[in-house]
Amino acid sequence: MPPSPADMLPIGHIARRTGLAVSAIRFYEAKGLVRATRTASGQRRFARADIRRLSFIRIAQGLGLSLPEIAALLSDLPDGRTPTARDWKAISRRIRATLDARIATLEKLRNDLDGCIGCGCLSLERCRLYNRDDRAATGGSGPRYLLGDSAPEPDG
Repeated sequence: MPPSPADMLPIGHIARRTGLAVSAIRFYEAKGLVRATRTASGQRRFARADIRRLSFIRIAQGLGLSLPEIAALLSDLPDGRTPTARDWKAISRRIRATLDARIATLEKLRNDLDGCIGCGCLSLERCRLYNRDDRAATGGSGPRYLLGDSAPEPDG
């Protein structure tokens, strides 16, 4: 069932409630993440439920999800009604593994940043221990140990 006209809000109201710029809301509309209806004079009106959708987009982007990932998650939400706690719980289950992997990567980065990162520079004294003969390069280019490769035990 489509929202009643009383539940349709102008874009400025939606912007104030979500903390998003009007231009950002228009961008998300152009990407198909939210849908506006138009008044007879052409003004955009959004469903009250779009406040939650747009807030979710803002949060999801802050968590590092891409717009295609966000669109896929939003595609499971119902049109024309406010998502329920059950709807949000289903989305939460879908992104939990992604978030857990990102948390693990960030924790590893935090814990290993002051040591050898397997970049192949061989400029630190310690790298001669942890990355002698640039063994990290066998895993590929880039900071191998921060990308998840295991550093070998130091020689000695």
